[in-house]
Amino acid sequence: MSTALTSGTAAYNPALTELVEEAFERAGSELRSGYDLKTARRSLNILFADWSNRGINMWTMDQQTITLVQGQSTYALPADTVDILEQVIRTSANSSSNQADLTITRISVSTYATLPNKLQQARPIQVWIQRLTAQNTPTAITVASAVGLTDTTISLSSVVGLPASGFLLIGSETIFYQYIANGTLNTVARAQNGTVAATHAAGTAAIIQYLPAITVWPIPDGAQTYTFAYWRMRRSQDANGGVGVMDIPFRFLPALVAGLAYYLLLKLPVAPDTMMRMQILKQQYDEAWQLASEEDREKASVRFVPRQMFIGRSY
Repeated sequence: MSTALTSGTAAYNPALTELVEEAFERAGSELRSGYDLKTARRSLNILFADWSNRGINMWTMDQQTITLVQGQSTYALPADTVDILEQVIRTSANSSSNQADLTITRISVSTYATLPNKLQQARPIQVWIQRLTAQNTPTAITVASAVGLTDTTISLSSVVGLPASGFLLIGSETIFYQYIANGTLNTVARAQNGTVAATHAAGTAAIIQYLPAITVWPIPDGAQTYTFAYWRMRRSQDANGGVGVMDIPFRFLPALVAGLAYYLLLKLPVAPDTMMRMQILKQQYDEAWQLASEEDREKASVRFVPRQMFIGRSY
């Protein structure tokens, strides 16, 4: 069969402006102004937020690792993390032939709250995942006295409104503190969330950070180095200024255009055929999303194996 009449390429990935134009045309309008592009970008970002709530988007999965530190229970996750899908505790991570990935069970906040000794140290076997907003909250709190590069306690001008433990942004450094006593942050872990330890002068502002995070139990001991390896679902990247391409695979382009056309029609002036067109676009969007999401799934065989602790036990 001759290929002389075909393109010979399979790289169609239109820029944002082309997708917006297609969506406007489906909605019975056209892209005319910079504001039209701006409102389309806003709708796209809201559409991506909706997609994050609809299930696992396979193209947003990636693997990350966190090296655990003896005595530290809580660790920040990347700010664009939606959720963790799978996780293990990895030992001998620096060995080329003797790596071991061990089970670590995800637990709820209720289960973590009932643990009688949260300071116990051993190999972590449970993890509580805190799906926070990754937002910063400015405060009137400042550093009361200068902080050195290796200080593990930090005095503040006030602790009113601070969580009992959590993350603070001081200067350009994110720190984690385990508890507060007498206006002082104690058991402070420096240089968190990819930042670098730095000195901080008295009067430097302290900003509360609500970062997504993990809390492991037991707290890591010093017997060996533990690495928390996990597979996460991240947020889709934001719609850009119009010259770039979208952070989605080509098979989701029909769902993206159909969804954007439906969103845009909701904001366009009412016309005689608006309601009928809206129903058609909503139906097309639902169908396109269903087709894409059914294809975008794990296709390996599933095998369920009960844990040995439950075998042979009567209830």
